Amino acid sequence: MPDLDDAVSAFRESFGGEVIAPSDAGYDQARSVWNGDIDRRPALIVRPSGAPAVAQAITFARGEGLEVSVRGGGHSYAGHGVCDGGLMIDLSRLDEIAVDAPARRVRCGGGTTWGQLDAATQEHSLAVTGGFISTTGVGGLTLGGGMGWLTARAGLSCDNLVSAEIVTADGRTVTASQDDNPELFWALRGGGGNFGIVTTFEFALHDVPQLTQLGMFFWDVEHGREGLRFSRDLVRSLPDDMGSLIAGLSAPEAPFVPAEYQGKPGFAVLVAGWGTPEEHAAAVAPVQRMTSPPQWQLITPVPYVQLQQMFNEDSPWGVYNYEKALYLDELSDEAIDIFVDQLPRKTSPLSFVPVFPLSGAFSRTDDQATAFGGSRNGAWVFNISATCSTPELLDKDREWVRDFWKALRPQAASSGGYVNFLTEADQDRVRISYGPEKYDQLARIKAAWDPENVFHRNANIRPAAGTPAAATPSSELA
Repeated sequence: MPDLDDAVSAFRESFGGEVIAPSDAGYDQARSVWNGDIDRRPALIVRPSGAPAVAQAITFARGEGLEVSVRGGGHSYAGHGVCDGGLMIDLSRLDEIAVDAPARRVRCGGGTTWGQLDAATQEHSLAVTGGFISTTGVGGLTLGGGMGWLTARAGLSCDNLVSAEIVTADGRTVTASQDDNPELFWALRGGGGNFGIVTTFEFALHDVPQLTQLGMFFWDVEHGREGLRFSRDLVRSLPDDMGSLIAGLSAPEAPFVPAEYQGKPGFAVLVAGWGTPEEHAAAVAPVQRMTSPPQWQLITPVPYVQLQQMFNEDSPWGVYNYEKALYLDELSDEAIDIFVDQLPRKTSPLSFVPVFPLSGAFSRTDDQATAFGGSRNGAWVFNISATCSTPELLDKDREWVRDFWKALRPQAASSGGYVNFLTEADQDRVRISYGPEKYDQLARIKAAWDPENVFHRNANIRPAAGTPAAATPSSELA
């Protein structure tokens, strides 16, 4: 491609950042993403140093007719951050963090990971809801919603977004907030990466002590029904300032797990609290009164930053992944029966079924306040995740995920799901996930800010036809 080669040479000289072509050292490492099942070869990879360079990259890609992908943390199951034959914009250099502790605010670059953000905010005993794996990027998680240990205490990541600096498809850098471009701000909070490239996020922070009280209780498959029914009721009884997770998993090979259960599939409930050990003990005391007590348990203090990293080891860079998910209004006895029947059919010990409760501060947020694609009336996100060390294992567990999802589907109101968990984000499922009213509003905003659908490597919202382009933004930055 001699014409592109000439254009790349000229672009290198003026670009504010790093440019990596297929012939350059480090190209294969630069194009890699977390999911080892993704193997794509961009025509060019750039690592901009700031918003002006991001704008340069977008302008270059559009001028050369190149598809654009945007890599934040590179943690997408679908591999949205890397494309074949196009321009990959890698935001990893944009990881600066500034904490304003008195104001309970933090600003971070669009390439920041949750591990970096947690470390910076916890120096001040502050935090904002982040993911369950700390290598995940702040950007992708927040733009799609963002749930974690603090969901009941503080709401979703996107609920805590105060403002964003975003580079649009036509190369402008604008601010989105309640006061500046409020429609765009609404769309960013749950609408995914459809509207531009966010180069800076500003979040509201919450008081979160540096030490967490954690309890983990595990039942084997034989006692799974009793354990899961108990766990469901326990989670719903917890105060809003506590965090929880129900999971189907293989017991870790760890000193606190009896040898006879290590590596065996089963079910766990995890309860995190930020009060005193006595308050946590009172919250989990019903476990000790069960007629079918857990086969093993762990109750221990753990630093919050380590809590955020506890699943990292089972989800390393380069592992092979696939997932499907559903929203359940209730974790019914029928759904639990399916859970118990299907979990032992997985092949990989790393394959994992996290079930996220959505309540507390999440439910107190008005459904129309953000673009988040899910009911605020209290629900469960049921995620079935194949995580495998080899492609051969993934072939088996991908089918397990699909069969499990099909069996569970009648328990859900629709086939829609949390957009951050849509590995196969076809248009019908994206629309169902947002609902027709929100989707149509998002499509109108998409048409105003990205009428040519430059940013389509995501759970894509297609621009509505006949929508005028965005006016000059109310706050445009140099």
